[in-house]
Amino acid sequence: MMRNILYTFLLAVIVLSSCNKALETDSTRVVGEKNMWNTVEDSRAGIMGVYALTRAALSDNNGHWIYGDVRTAEFVSPKRQDLKAVISNNLNASYPVIESLSDWTRFYAIINGANVFLENVAHVKANDKRYSDNNMTVDIAQARFLRAFAYFYMVRIWGDVPFVISSNEGVFENKPRESQAKVLAWVESEMLRASADLPYIYSDGDIQQPSNYYNEDRVRWGGALATKVTAYAVLAHVAAWNGDYSNVAKYAKFVEDNYGRSGGGYTSVTDLSNSNGFFYNKNTRQMFGFNSDYGHIDGSSTGHLEELTLAEPVITKSIPDIYLPKDSILKYFNLTKDERFSVDTLGQSRFERYFTNLNGKYPIFSKIKVIQGGGTDPNFRYFTSALIFTRLEDIVLLRAEALSVLGDQIGALNELNNVISRRRTAGEASPYTTTDDVLKVIFEERHRELMGEGQRWYDLIRFNKIRQNDAKFNALISSGGIYWPISRKLLSQNNLLTQNPYWR
Repeated sequence: MMRNILYTFLLAVIVLSSCNKALETDSTRVVGEKNMWNTVEDSRAGIMGVYALTRAALSDNNGHWIYGDVRTAEFVSPKRQDLKAVISNNLNASYPVIESLSDWTRFYAIINGANVFLENVAHVKANDKRYSDNNMTVDIAQARFLRAFAYFYMVRIWGDVPFVISSNEGVFENKPRESQAKVLAWVESEMLRASADLPYIYSDGDIQQPSNYYNEDRVRWGGALATKVTAYAVLAHVAAWNGDYSNVAKYAKFVEDNYGRSGGGYTSVTDLSNSNGFFYNKNTRQMFGFNSDYGHIDGSSTGHLEELTLAEPVITKSIPDIYLPKDSILKYFNLTKDERFSVDTLGQSRFERYFTNLNGKYPIFSKIKVIQGGGTDPNFRYFTSALIFTRLEDIVLLRAEALSVLGDQIGALNELNNVISRRRTAGEASPYTTTDDVLKVIFEERHRELMGEGQRWYDLIRFNKIRQNDAKFNALISSGGIYWPISRKLLSQNNLLTQNPYWR
């Protein structure tokens, strides 16, 4: 598949020649490292390669959505047995997709790519006078951030993971798993360190990145690279996973106070669901994501949410891989005059931005539907939607969650209403007051707003850790069943690894 070809190619191009044997068995050395780190073009290729590996890791086998949306058991799969296994939490089932998603190799490719970059970029500075101190500082900050992000992403999937922050000069070495508490403490520290050197915006006179970054303007980089606001947005997620809600509130407040400096902002409901809107290509409102540019022939029939969710009448595919049943749609989207999706008093769809074909056999989740270059021709199954990890609405709702946990229900409602007021028909007041279960309605709104963006599984874990009133889910948490099993292949290669107890 195209994604796998890209993945293999990038492994060769950026010379991931020293991956730990515990993490990756095959190592490809196409160009000697001593011949790579000589020019500013090499540094650009190196840092862009780490971004590309991150996108490939998240989209491979549609992992970002299977981890985050499919596992919740809210979507139904009509025909794919592997997805049915994920939905039923049968993650030991012998399906290629499940085995692939149990393998963390692609994430350690990101980490090793960043390690190799950090260990060699100074050679470019020594060899090419065009490579400025500022350029190197900003590049190093991005590499540090992406490496830390890869660890955070893995910890949410597997819990304890091996910890490697050196390419080790090609010496293969097995490593045991390190406690996620230690890894996450390092992640937070590393992201804060990176944030100090990241600019708010690239190629637009930012004091930390004043000139055209790699001789290209802000349009080229807007929404494509990690910024200072990006780092704090992800830090808010890290703190939430840790249950550190004081820092969630602090980091999210930084985002709210500074998103405009990165060209960010709220997204209208129309733009959120248009085929050429928010998820099309890249824009500065994509606080952290990975775009596919149709103009650069950057897309595919796989590795996008649309592969799982779309079918007739949106595209010429008879049965979607996953769909949300009508009863579930009406249960979750229960706000009147919700312009994402709602029905009138007769049960007919009033707004259909999130769902199409409500009364058909398979209601189609059509919030994200970037076909080709944002077109609507149903005969094409070539998708170019951006994979978004976080955006402003996500962070505002995350701060609402934090304030509610900390006891500030009025502040939490204000944050919640910042999002809800933009999703209901103009003039409609918020339906919520402090007499409501504020935390519950915040998570319900996160469910509606962020559906299809890979957040739901982790939201369910956080909510149940806070509330402790769902015996079945909390048993899953306490037994480690919220994590994925470690690939059988990895266990056979490294005798220092141990399987997650729930999956033994």
